[in-house]
Amino acid sequence: MELRQLNTFRMVASTLNFSRAAEALNYVPSNVTMQIKALEDELGVRLFDRLGKQLVLTTAGKRFLTHIQDVLNKLDEARSVVHDNENLSGTLTISANEVLCAYRLPVVFRLFRSLHPGVRLIFRSVSNQQLKPALFEGAADVVFMLDEPIRSSGLAVEPLLEETFRLFVAPDHPLAKRTVLQLEDFHGEVFLTNEKGCPYRTMFDRSFEKEGIDSITYLEFQSAEAIKQCAISGIGIAFLPEIVVEADIERGELVALPWQIADLHVYTQMLWHKDKWLSPIIKSFIEVASEVISVDEESETAK
Repeated sequence: MELRQLNTFRMVASTLNFSRAAEALNYVPSNVTMQIKALEDELGVRLFDRLGKQLVLTTAGKRFLTHIQDVLNKLDEARSVVHDNENLSGTLTISANEVLCAYRLPVVFRLFRSLHPGVRLIFRSVSNQQLKPALFEGAADVVFMLDEPIRSSGLAVEPLLEETFRLFVAPDHPLAKRTVLQLEDFHGEVFLTNEKGCPYRTMFDRSFEKEGIDSITYLEFQSAEAIKQCAISGIGIAFLPEIVVEADIERGELVALPWQIADLHVYTQMLWHKDKWLSPIIKSFIEVASEVISVDEESETAK
């Protein structure tokens, strides 16, 4: 069992794609395939299942990854002792949902890359339900979540800023010109929301149930962009964080309804495993993300 095979396995487990792993490691894809096959032959188990075009970790692969992460983390720790931390190198894997990927993290990635060009940064956009498991399974070093304040005995959580969610409609929607809304005004309207299971969808349902509305017509989406475009087209009322629609509001393509959603407190939060060794790379990234997103919060408050 060679160290390069373990590094390759970790990269494939992180990207779940042989070609992307090969690109990240500067290998040809056939080299990655050979290394994984050699590792599976030596262990006598399959580490990955190939389900059509989709690559997934087997149960054995998930168990192996947990232990390999510990081994490689220790090696990274040893390397950091003898290298100049100003010239960091290595790989960092980050995960978040679509909204944070598109609207909060690009500026973080840009600054981090400018500070540490030698670090290979891998980003995986996944659903909210997959983010915590990614930390426990070792598939990500740091994740970002939009949720109510998270409490976990196994994860370190840093709340970064509170996100404002509103109801948005096209300018020609029947409710767009109203300055005051009552509950009965929503009867017969179509709400454009995320699918059930999304944390802020759960909070949306809970809020309207408290208001006495329990029979709502939904169109459900996996994508915030799809929700936004359908609202612009006049299909219904979009439930979205303000960061998603800021540019569309400025262009006059959407307007916010005068309705405050009760008991809705959603935060952008940064998480990592409490037991994970925080390498200089991870520590630097956490510091950059905290600084950048806090600056965003201050600038938005100033507006």
